[in-house]
Amino acid sequence: MGEGIHHNIEMLMNINHPVSLWHLFRTWAGIGIQSFGGGATTLYLMRKVVVEEQHWLSDEDYALYWGIVQIAPGINILGHTVLVGWKVAGFAGAVVSLLGLLLPSISLTVLITAGYTLIRDQPMVAAALQGIIPATVGIGLILVVQMLRPTVQSSYREGRFPLILTIIVIIMAPALLLFSHIPTIIVLWGAGLVMGIGFWLFRRGETP
Repeated sequence: MGEGIHHNIEMLMNINHPVSLWHLFRTWAGIGIQSFGGGATTLYLMRKVVVEEQHWLSDEDYALYWGIVQIAPGINILGHTVLVGWKVAGFAGAVVSLLGLLLPSISLTVLITAGYTLIRDQPMVAAALQGIIPATVGIGLILVVQMLRPTVQSSYREGRFPLILTIIVIIMAPALLLFSHIPTIIVLWGAGLVMGIGFWLFRRGETP
């Protein structure tokens, strides 16, 4: 897994699948138009399009890019969009991808918010909004499985110790956030440090 991550990071700036900017814009605009339900829904749609339909990234690369944006400030989905756009078509691809994602979603948000002010006092509207919450949570659970699978599979191929270390981090990171007041950035950077040191020790132990 350590070698695979190192290779993927080196390939981050390498454009393997150049496509037309118009196709890139239309693809991201389609994601933006369908991005109802918040970040989990948007990320689910992004993975489906980028990995399964367009084949711009592998499952493992997609998860790696998402890990990279977690350690940077700001809105992670936007950073993720920029990374994918850069991978596909360089600087212009990053700009076009970001515009494609934002323009339709911002326009729809303005229109829906304006319309909501007219019907927000209706009981049926309130009930409908409450029903959206469990649906988005369910989509988030699907996304969790899809994002974890390549990382766990890669650790499994490396051996027992990498797999155990990965499982420990998966369990401990959310536990620390739930039961302590440790800032999120400390948990994320700490998880990266633990995994980095762990894999270094593992590789060192394998070296004759």
